Amino acid sequence: MSERFVKHATFVVERTYKTGAERVFEAFADPEVKGKWFSKPDQFEFRVGGREYSSGGPPEGPVFTFDAVYQEIVPAERIVYTYTLDMNDTRMSVSTTTIELFPVDGETKLVFTEQGAFFDGHDTPEIREHGTGEMLDALGRLFA
Repeated sequence: MSERFVKHATFVVERTYKTGAERVFEAFADPEVKGKWFSKPDQFEFRVGGREYSSGGPPEGPVFTFDAVYQEIVPAERIVYTYTLDMNDTRMSVSTTTIELFPVDGETKLVFTEQGAFFDGHDTPEIREHGTGEMLDALGRLFA
């Protein structure tokens, strides 16, 4: 049997986008827009208590499953959700994510904070932080 352990971590990724907070918020709230920079959701209920679910991966495998529940939504200001990330039947992590939007001189500063429990070395906070940065860069290309 392999060693079981949990690595707890918090990371913060910040980006500034050349658009208003309403447009950045919409990129999280509208499943069609979100599908352009994040995985296209199989299920999407953008409301407090609502669920976002997506599952997929490369043709040769593995299958990754993102399963989130929205905990707090303040239009154009804040989104908080909890989520699990699985690889096939293996739970990789459980996280709480807070997205804050701040208007700054006609632009929007986004602060993405993730607090996670990463299980048994299947994923690491460093890999997740790097992937989050790439994801937020993809979001930024919508506003370029």
